[in-house]
Amino acid sequence: MAPAADVVVVAAGGSTRMAGTDKLLADVGGLPLLAWTLAAFESVPDVERIVVTTAPERVEALAAATWLPSKVQAVVAGGDRRQTSVAAGVRALAGLPGGSISDDDRILLVHDGARPLVTRQTIEAVARAAADFGAAIPVVPASETLKRIDGDLVRGTVDRTEMATAQTPQGVRIGILRSAYERFPPDGPETWTDEASLLEACTIPVHVVIGDPGNLKVTVPADLERVRAVLAGPVTTRTGIGHDSHPFGPGDGLALGGIVIAAAPRLFGHSDGDAALHAIGDALLGAAGMGDLGGLFPAGPATPAGIASTTLLAEIRRRVEAGGWVPVGVDLTIVAARPRLSEHLASMRAAIADLLGLPPTAVNVKASSGNLDGADGAGRSISALAIATLERRS
Repeated sequence: MAPAADVVVVAAGGSTRMAGTDKLLADVGGLPLLAWTLAAFESVPDVERIVVTTAPERVEALAAATWLPSKVQAVVAGGDRRQTSVAAGVRALAGLPGGSISDDDRILLVHDGARPLVTRQTIEAVARAAADFGAAIPVVPASETLKRIDGDLVRGTVDRTEMATAQTPQGVRIGILRSAYERFPPDGPETWTDEASLLEACTIPVHVVIGDPGNLKVTVPADLERVRAVLAGPVTTRTGIGHDSHPFGPGDGLALGGIVIAAAPRLFGHSDGDAALHAIGDALLGAAGMGDLGGLFPAGPATPAGIASTTLLAEIRRRVEAGGWVPVGVDLTIVAARPRLSEHLASMRAAIADLLGLPPTAVNVKASSGNLDGADGAGRSISALAIATLERRS
Protein backbone atom coordinates (compact mmCIF):
# COMPACT_ATOMS: atom_id res chain seq x y z
CA MET A 1 0.00 0.00 0.00
CA ALA A 2 1.32 3.44 -0.95
CA PRO A 3 1.48 6.34 1.54
CA ALA A 4 -0.89 9.31 1.35
CA ALA A 5 0.38 11.85 -1.13
CA ASP A 6 -0.30 15.27 -2.58
CA VAL A 7 0.34 16.03 -6.23
CA VAL A 8 1.42 19.14 -8.10
CA VAL A 9 0.70 18.80 -11.81
CA VAL A 10 2.77 21.27 -13.82
CA ALA A 11 0.75 22.57 -16.78
CA ALA A 12 2.29 25.98 -17.33
CA GLY A 13 4.36 25.25 -20.45
CA GLY A 14 4.03 27.08 -23.73
CA SER A 15 3.89 24.07 -26.14
CA THR A 16 6.64 25.72 -28.20
CA ARG A 17 7.33 22.61 -30.30
CA MET A 18 3.70 21.74 -31.04
CA ALA A 19 3.23 23.74 -34.27
CA GLY A 20 0.73 26.11 -32.71
CA THR A 21 -1.26 23.46 -30.81
CA ASP A 22 -1.79 23.82 -27.06
CA LYS A 23 -0.87 20.25 -26.21
CA LEU A 24 -2.47 20.27 -22.77
CA LEU A 25 -5.86 21.18 -24.21
CA ALA A 26 -5.55 19.11 -27.39
CA ASP A 27 -8.50 16.78 -27.94
CA VAL A 28 -7.81 13.15 -27.10
CA GLY A 29 -10.84 10.91 -27.37
CA GLY A 30 -13.22 13.76 -26.60
CA LEU A 31 -11.31 15.17 -23.61
CA PRO A 32 -8.34 17.52 -23.26
CA LEU A 33 -5.01 15.76 -22.86
CA LEU A 34 -4.62 17.29 -19.39
CA ALA A 35 -7.89 15.64 -18.29
CA TRP A 36 -6.36 12.21 -18.91
CA THR A 37 -3.29 13.13 -16.85
CA LEU A 38 -5.41 14.26 -13.92
CA ALA A 39 -7.64 11.20 -14.19
CA ALA A 40 -4.61 8.95 -13.77
CA PHE A 41 -3.92 10.46 -10.34
CA GLU A 42 -7.61 10.66 -9.42
CA SER A 43 -7.76 6.86 -9.74
CA VAL A 44 -5.02 6.28 -7.16
CA PRO A 45 -6.68 5.85 -3.72
CA ASP A 46 -3.71 7.22 -1.76
CA VAL A 47 -3.55 10.46 -3.74
CA GLU A 48 -5.55 12.88 -1.60
CA ARG A 49 -5.13 16.34 -3.13
CA ILE A 50 -4.09 17.65 -6.52
CA VAL A 51 -3.04 21.19 -7.41
CA VAL A 52 -2.60 22.24 -11.02
CA THR A 53 -0.21 25.06 -11.90
CA THR A 54 -0.83 26.74 -15.23
CA ALA A 55 -0.16 29.94 -17.15
CA PRO A 56 -1.72 32.98 -15.42
CA GLU A 57 -4.01 33.71 -18.36
CA ARG A 58 -5.45 30.16 -18.25
CA VAL A 59 -6.21 29.91 -14.54
CA GLU A 60 -9.82 31.12 -14.64
CA ALA A 61 -10.89 29.00 -17.61
CA LEU A 62 -9.13 25.88 -16.35
CA ALA A 63 -10.53 26.23 -12.83
CA ALA A 64 -14.05 26.33 -14.32
CA ALA A 65 -13.55 23.26 -16.54
CA THR A 66 -16.25 20.65 -16.00
CA TRP A 67 -13.81 17.79 -16.60
CA LEU A 68 -11.62 18.52 -13.58
CA PRO A 69 -11.73 15.52 -11.22
CA SER A 70 -12.81 15.95 -7.61
CA LYS A 71 -9.33 15.66 -6.09
CA VAL A 72 -8.18 18.83 -7.87
CA GLN A 73 -8.36 21.29 -4.98
CA ALA A 74 -6.87 24.33 -6.69
CA VAL A 75 -5.68 25.72 -10.00
CA VAL A 76 -3.00 28.37 -9.53
CA ALA A 77 -0.72 30.49 -11.66
CA GLY A 78 2.73 29.04 -12.28
CA GLY A 79 5.92 30.85 -13.11
CA ASP A 80 8.25 31.21 -16.05
CA ARG A 81 10.37 28.27 -14.85
CA ARG A 82 9.39 24.78 -13.75
CA GLN A 83 10.77 25.32 -10.25
CA THR A 84 8.67 28.43 -9.62
CA SER A 85 5.57 26.64 -10.89
CA VAL A 86 6.19 23.73 -8.52
CA ALA A 87 6.78 26.12 -5.62
CA ALA A 88 3.47 27.86 -6.41
CA GLY A 89 1.75 24.49 -6.20
CA VAL A 90 3.42 23.71 -2.87
CA ARG A 91 2.28 27.07 -1.46
CA ALA A 92 -1.27 26.35 -2.62
CA LEU A 93 -1.23 22.97 -0.87
CA ALA A 94 -0.15 24.65 2.36
CA GLY A 95 -3.32 26.74 2.32
CA LEU A 96 -5.74 23.89 1.62
CA PRO A 97 -7.71 21.81 4.11
CA GLY A 98 -6.91 18.14 4.41
CA GLY A 99 -3.54 16.47 4.80
CA SER A 100 -0.96 18.63 6.55
CA ILE A 101 1.76 19.98 4.28
CA SER A 102 3.62 20.92 7.46
CA ASP A 103 4.17 17.23 8.17
CA ASP A 104 7.76 16.76 7.04
CA ASP A 105 7.15 13.11 6.15
CA ARG A 106 4.17 13.79 3.88
CA ILE A 107 4.83 12.79 0.27
CA LEU A 108 4.70 15.28 -2.58
CA LEU A 109 4.56 14.04 -6.16
CA VAL A 110 5.37 16.40 -9.03
CA HIS A 111 4.16 15.41 -12.48
CA ASP A 112 4.26 16.83 -16.01
CA GLY A 113 0.78 17.68 -17.26
CA ALA A 114 1.84 16.43 -20.69
CA ARG A 115 2.38 12.83 -19.46
CA PRO A 116 -1.16 11.36 -19.65
CA LEU A 117 -0.09 7.71 -19.93
CA VAL A 118 1.35 7.40 -16.42
CA THR A 119 0.11 4.27 -14.69
CA ARG A 120 -1.12 3.69 -11.16
CA GLN A 121 1.76 1.25 -10.68
CA THR A 122 4.34 3.94 -11.45
CA ILE A 123 2.64 6.51 -9.23
CA GLU A 124 2.46 4.14 -6.27
CA ALA A 125 6.02 2.88 -6.75
CA VAL A 126 7.42 6.41 -6.66
CA ALA A 127 5.33 7.34 -3.60
CA ARG A 128 6.48 4.24 -1.69
CA ALA A 129 10.13 4.83 -2.59
CA ALA A 130 9.92 8.49 -1.56
CA ALA A 131 8.45 7.46 1.78
CA ASP A 132 11.17 4.84 2.30
CA PHE A 133 14.19 6.78 1.03
CA GLY A 134 13.21 10.47 1.10
CA ALA A 135 13.15 11.12 -2.65
CA ALA A 136 12.57 9.02 -5.75
CA ILE A 137 12.12 9.25 -9.50
CA PRO A 138 11.13 6.76 -12.19
CA VAL A 139 13.77 6.11 -14.84
CA VAL A 140 14.01 4.09 -18.03
CA PRO A 141 17.48 2.65 -18.70
CA ALA A 142 19.04 3.80 -21.95
CA SER A 143 18.58 1.09 -24.57
CA GLU A 144 20.27 2.76 -27.54
CA THR A 145 23.96 3.41 -28.06
CA LEU A 146 24.70 6.95 -26.89
CA LYS A 147 27.07 9.25 -28.77
CA ARG A 148 28.72 12.45 -27.63
CA ILE A 149 28.53 14.90 -30.51
CA ASP A 150 29.98 18.28 -31.39
CA GLY A 151 27.99 19.97 -34.13
CA ASP A 152 27.69 17.42 -36.92
CA LEU A 153 30.60 15.27 -35.73
CA VAL A 154 30.71 12.32 -33.34
CA ARG A 155 33.25 12.90 -30.55
CA GLY A 156 32.83 9.68 -28.61
CA THR A 157 30.63 6.85 -27.35
CA VAL A 158 29.04 7.09 -23.90
CA ASP A 159 28.80 4.06 -21.64
CA ARG A 160 25.04 3.58 -21.48
CA THR A 161 25.14 1.16 -18.54
CA GLU A 162 25.08 4.15 -16.19
CA MET A 163 22.56 6.17 -18.23
CA ALA A 164 18.79 6.44 -17.93
CA THR A 165 16.06 8.88 -18.89
CA ALA A 166 14.13 10.49 -16.06
CA GLN A 167 10.33 10.57 -15.96
CA THR A 168 7.65 11.89 -13.65
CA PRO A 169 6.06 11.79 -11.16
CA GLN A 170 9.04 12.64 -9.00
CA GLY A 171 8.45 12.14 -5.30
CA VAL A 172 9.94 13.73 -2.21
CA ARG A 173 9.12 14.10 1.46
CA ILE A 174 7.95 17.66 1.89
CA GLY A 175 10.46 18.32 4.68
CA ILE A 176 13.34 17.42 2.37
CA LEU A 177 12.02 19.67 -0.38
CA ARG A 178 11.61 22.51 2.12
CA SER A 179 15.25 22.19 3.16
CA ALA A 180 16.33 22.23 -0.50
CA TYR A 181 14.31 25.43 -1.01
CA GLU A 182 16.15 27.03 1.91
CA ARG A 183 19.46 26.41 0.18
CA PHE A 184 18.31 27.18 -3.36
CA PRO A 185 15.14 29.34 -3.35
CA PRO A 186 12.86 28.64 -6.32
CA ASP A 187 13.13 32.27 -7.45
CA GLY A 188 16.93 32.22 -7.24
CA PRO A 189 19.34 32.44 -10.20
CA GLU A 190 19.84 28.69 -10.55
CA THR A 191 17.57 26.78 -12.93
CA TRP A 192 16.71 23.13 -12.29
CA THR A 193 15.30 20.95 -15.07
CA ASP A 194 13.46 18.75 -12.56
CA GLU A 195 13.10 18.20 -8.83
CA ALA A 196 15.81 15.55 -8.78
CA SER A 197 18.41 17.98 -10.14
CA LEU A 198 17.62 20.39 -7.29
CA LEU A 199 18.03 17.62 -4.74
CA GLU A 200 21.25 16.45 -6.38
CA ALA A 201 22.68 19.96 -6.03
CA CYS A 202 21.92 19.72 -2.31
CA THR A 203 23.69 16.31 -2.14
CA ILE A 204 20.37 14.72 -1.16
CA PRO A 205 20.19 11.09 -2.36
CA VAL A 206 17.50 10.36 -4.94
CA HIS A 207 16.32 6.76 -5.21
CA VAL A 208 15.35 5.35 -8.60
CA VAL A 209 12.48 3.03 -9.48
CA ILE A 210 11.99 1.39 -12.83
CA GLY A 211 9.81 3.61 -14.96
CA ASP A 212 7.49 2.79 -17.81
CA PRO A 213 8.61 3.23 -21.45
CA GLY A 214 4.98 4.05 -22.25
CA ASN A 215 4.99 7.03 -19.86
CA LEU A 216 5.44 9.36 -22.81
CA LYS A 217 5.77 13.13 -22.48
CA VAL A 218 4.01 14.93 -25.33
CA THR A 219 6.57 17.30 -26.80
CA VAL A 220 6.05 17.28 -30.58
CA PRO A 221 2.92 16.64 -32.73
CA ALA A 222 3.90 13.01 -33.39
CA ASP A 223 3.81 12.35 -29.64
CA LEU A 224 0.23 13.60 -29.50
CA GLU A 225 -0.81 11.13 -32.20
CA ARG A 226 0.82 8.28 -30.27
CA VAL A 227 -1.08 9.27 -27.13
CA ARG A 228 -4.34 9.47 -29.06
CA ALA A 229 -3.77 5.98 -30.42
CA VAL A 230 -3.38 4.62 -26.89
CA LEU A 231 -6.05 6.60 -25.02
CA ALA A 232 -8.74 6.92 -27.65
CA GLY A 233 -8.59 3.20 -28.31
CA PRO A 234 -9.41 1.31 -31.51
CA VAL A 235 -12.03 2.87 -33.76
CA THR A 236 -15.17 1.10 -35.01
CA THR A 237 -16.71 2.69 -38.10
CA ARG A 238 -20.24 2.17 -39.43
CA THR A 239 -21.97 3.59 -42.48
CA GLY A 240 -25.71 4.03 -43.02
CA ILE A 241 -27.83 4.98 -46.02
CA GLY A 242 -31.01 7.04 -45.86
CA HIS A 243 -33.56 8.00 -48.50
CA ASP A 244 -36.65 10.17 -48.41
CA SER A 245 -39.04 11.85 -50.84
CA HIS A 246 -41.85 14.37 -50.44
CA PRO A 247 -44.27 15.86 -52.97
CA PHE A 248 -44.87 19.57 -53.16
CA GLY A 249 -47.86 20.84 -51.23
CA PRO A 250 -49.68 24.11 -50.75
CA GLY A 251 -47.92 27.21 -49.48
CA ASP A 252 -44.42 28.62 -49.75
CA GLY A 253 -41.30 28.33 -47.60
CA LEU A 254 -39.36 25.27 -48.70
CA ALA A 255 -37.57 23.59 -45.78
CA LEU A 256 -34.63 21.71 -47.28
CA GLY A 257 -31.19 20.81 -45.99
CA GLY A 258 -31.70 22.65 -42.73
CA ILE A 259 -32.53 26.01 -44.33
CA VAL A 260 -35.74 27.63 -45.58
CA ILE A 261 -36.02 28.96 -49.14
CA ALA A 262 -38.81 31.48 -48.69
CA ALA A 263 -39.85 31.95 -52.33
CA ALA A 264 -40.05 28.21 -53.15
CA PRO A 265 -43.13 26.02 -52.57
CA ARG A 266 -42.95 23.86 -49.46
CA LEU A 267 -43.04 20.10 -49.36
CA PHE A 268 -46.00 18.17 -48.03
CA GLY A 269 -45.63 15.98 -44.96
CA HIS A 270 -46.52 15.51 -41.30
CA SER A 271 -43.39 17.51 -40.43
CA ASP A 272 -42.01 20.45 -42.41
CA GLY A 273 -41.16 17.96 -45.17
CA ASP A 274 -37.37 18.48 -45.25
CA ALA A 275 -36.51 15.38 -47.30
CA ALA A 276 -32.77 16.09 -47.05
CA LEU A 277 -32.66 16.09 -43.23
CA HIS A 278 -34.98 13.09 -43.15
CA ALA A 279 -32.56 11.15 -45.37
CA ILE A 280 -29.63 12.15 -43.14
CA GLY A 281 -31.57 11.12 -40.04
CA ASP A 282 -32.37 7.72 -41.50
CA ALA A 283 -28.72 7.26 -42.49
CA LEU A 284 -27.55 8.06 -38.94
CA LEU A 285 -30.11 5.72 -37.39
CA GLY A 286 -29.19 2.98 -39.84
CA ALA A 287 -25.49 3.27 -39.08
CA ALA A 288 -26.18 3.14 -35.35
CA GLY A 289 -28.62 0.23 -35.69
CA MET A 290 -31.46 2.27 -34.19
CA GLY A 291 -34.29 1.71 -36.65
CA ASP A 292 -35.66 4.44 -38.87
CA LEU A 293 -37.18 7.90 -38.82
CA GLY A 294 -40.77 6.71 -39.20
CA GLY A 295 -40.47 4.38 -36.24
CA LEU A 296 -38.93 7.03 -34.06
CA PHE A 297 -41.28 9.85 -35.08
CA PRO A 298 -44.53 8.29 -36.38
CA ALA A 299 -46.96 10.52 -38.26
CA GLY A 300 -49.50 10.77 -35.47
CA PRO A 301 -50.33 12.56 -32.23
CA ALA A 302 -46.98 11.64 -30.70
CA THR A 303 -45.20 13.80 -33.30
CA PRO A 304 -46.49 17.40 -33.51
CA ALA A 305 -47.77 18.27 -36.97
CA GLY A 306 -45.44 20.61 -38.81
CA ILE A 307 -42.50 19.90 -36.50
CA ALA A 308 -39.21 21.28 -37.77
CA SER A 309 -36.91 18.62 -39.18
CA THR A 310 -33.99 20.39 -37.50
CA THR A 311 -35.61 19.38 -34.20
CA LEU A 312 -35.95 15.78 -35.38
CA LEU A 313 -32.33 15.61 -36.49
CA ALA A 314 -31.12 17.10 -33.20
CA GLU A 315 -32.96 14.37 -31.31
CA ILE A 316 -31.53 11.69 -33.62
CA ARG A 317 -28.02 13.02 -33.00
CA ARG A 318 -28.64 12.96 -29.24
CA ARG A 319 -29.77 9.33 -29.35
CA VAL A 320 -26.92 8.25 -31.60
CA GLU A 321 -24.32 9.89 -29.37
CA ALA A 322 -25.96 8.46 -26.25
CA GLY A 323 -25.39 5.07 -27.86
CA GLY A 324 -21.66 5.79 -28.02
CA TRP A 325 -21.50 6.82 -31.68
CA VAL A 326 -20.16 10.08 -33.10
CA PRO A 327 -21.05 11.41 -36.57
CA VAL A 328 -17.91 11.98 -38.63
CA GLY A 329 -19.18 12.55 -42.17
CA VAL A 330 -22.24 13.00 -44.37
CA ASP A 331 -22.63 12.85 -48.15
CA LEU A 332 -26.01 14.10 -49.40
CA THR A 333 -27.55 14.14 -52.87
CA ILE A 334 -30.78 16.06 -53.49
CA VAL A 335 -32.81 15.38 -56.65
CA ALA A 336 -35.10 18.27 -57.64
CA ALA A 337 -36.12 19.85 -60.92
CA ARG A 338 -37.23 22.91 -58.95
CA PRO A 339 -36.19 25.21 -57.41
CA ARG A 340 -32.63 25.78 -58.59
CA LEU A 341 -30.49 24.70 -55.66
CA SER A 342 -26.91 25.49 -56.65
CA GLU A 343 -26.88 28.85 -54.87
CA HIS A 344 -28.20 27.26 -51.65
CA LEU A 345 -25.84 24.28 -51.32
CA ALA A 346 -23.20 26.10 -49.25
CA SER A 347 -25.84 27.28 -46.76
CA MET A 348 -27.22 23.76 -46.49
CA ARG A 349 -23.77 22.37 -45.91
CA ALA A 350 -23.13 24.85 -43.10
CA ALA A 351 -26.52 24.19 -41.51
CA ILE A 352 -26.10 20.41 -41.58
CA ALA A 353 -22.57 20.65 -40.18
CA ASP A 354 -23.85 22.81 -37.33
CA LEU A 355 -26.70 20.40 -36.56
CA LEU A 356 -24.31 17.44 -36.37
CA GLY A 357 -21.40 19.18 -34.66
CA LEU A 358 -19.15 18.63 -37.67
CA PRO A 359 -16.75 20.88 -39.54
CA PRO A 360 -18.19 21.92 -42.91
CA THR A 361 -15.43 19.94 -44.61
CA ALA A 362 -17.03 16.74 -43.24
CA VAL A 363 -20.33 17.44 -45.04
CA ASN A 364 -20.88 17.23 -48.79
CA VAL A 365 -24.11 18.40 -50.43
CA LYS A 366 -24.87 17.82 -54.12
CA ALA A 367 -27.93 18.53 -56.25
CA SER A 368 -29.32 16.99 -59.42
CA SER A 369 -32.17 18.20 -61.61
CA GLY A 370 -33.48 14.66 -62.05
CA ASN A 371 -33.06 14.83 -65.85
CA LEU A 372 -36.83 14.99 -66.42
CA ASP A 373 -37.17 11.48 -64.99
CA GLY A 374 -39.97 10.56 -62.63
CA ALA A 375 -41.76 12.81 -60.18
CA ASP A 376 -38.55 14.55 -59.08
CA GLY A 377 -37.49 15.28 -62.67
CA ALA A 378 -41.00 16.51 -63.50
CA GLY A 379 -40.92 18.98 -60.61
CA ARG A 380 -43.66 17.29 -58.59
CA SER A 381 -41.46 16.19 -55.67
CA ILE A 382 -38.00 16.34 -54.14
CA SER A 383 -36.03 13.31 -52.99
CA ALA A 384 -32.74 12.94 -51.15
CA LEU A 385 -30.20 10.18 -50.64
CA ALA A 386 -27.73 10.41 -47.75
CA ILE A 387 -24.76 8.37 -46.59
CA ALA A 388 -23.63 8.95 -43.00
CA THR A 389 -20.52 7.64 -41.26
CA LEU A 390 -20.28 7.10 -37.50
CA GLU A 391 -17.34 6.22 -35.28
CA ARG A 392 -17.09 4.64 -31.87
CA ARG A 393 -13.93 4.41 -29.82
CA SER A 394 -13.54 1.47 -27.48
